[in-house]
Amino acid sequence: MSEEIDELAEAMHGLTRALEDDRLEPVLFEVISAEAVRAVPDADMASVTVIRSGKGETAATTDPRAEQADAAQYAAGEGPCLEAAETGEIVRLSLPAADRRWPEFTDVAADLGIGSYLAAPLRVDEELSGALNLFGFGDHGFRELDGQLLKVYVTMVAFGLRTHHRYRDARARAEQLEHAMQTRAVIEQAKGMLMAIHRINANEAMQRLVVESQTTNTKLRDIATRFVTTVSDR
Repeated sequence: MSEEIDELAEAMHGLTRALEDDRLEPVLFEVISAEAVRAVPDADMASVTVIRSGKGETAATTDPRAEQADAAQYAAGEGPCLEAAETGEIVRLSLPAADRRWPEFTDVAADLGIGSYLAAPLRVDEELSGALNLFGFGDHGFRELDGQLLKVYVTMVAFGLRTHHRYRDARARAEQLEHAMQTRAVIEQAKGMLMAIHRINANEAMQRLVVESQTTNTKLRDIATRFVTTVSDR
């Protein structure tokens, strides 16, 4: 038990490092898959399923065979990873136990040498949901401890991705605000110059900029920037 906890801790540490590096989401999914295999001792392969427009797709995997097993479920519209994603419950079973419920998936999985399956729901926010899937070559069906270890790991994954999304959204809003402030500043500068040159009021100066923008089909900010640059260079 102590060894399993140590491996889980190392996996979570690896995940935390990846999140702190602000990596792109596809790269994060690759790290999540790789560290999941470390977190659960009986796992030989892993994949991440994401649900987009009601359909599953594999975002990352540690082995092409895992992706093939996922594809069989997506094609059939059912299987353990889709059930975990839909119900929010962990799915843990050996391949023989899954044969009656999902014959299409189990036939493909058996051909790939997969004997056991473990999936946990991955629910981050309105943008991202799916499942984290583990595959074993033996027919052990994974232990209850494996399910608990994966549950703890996925909780950390969901928290980390949720924080990552919030940081990304906050940064995007900050960049939009900065752009808006820069746009407003240059427009106000152009208005001031027009008022001084033509001895007109603020509304008339703004109207001149708007007319030029519409006539030339050019963004108002670009019109203002061009005018300020031209006047400043004289």
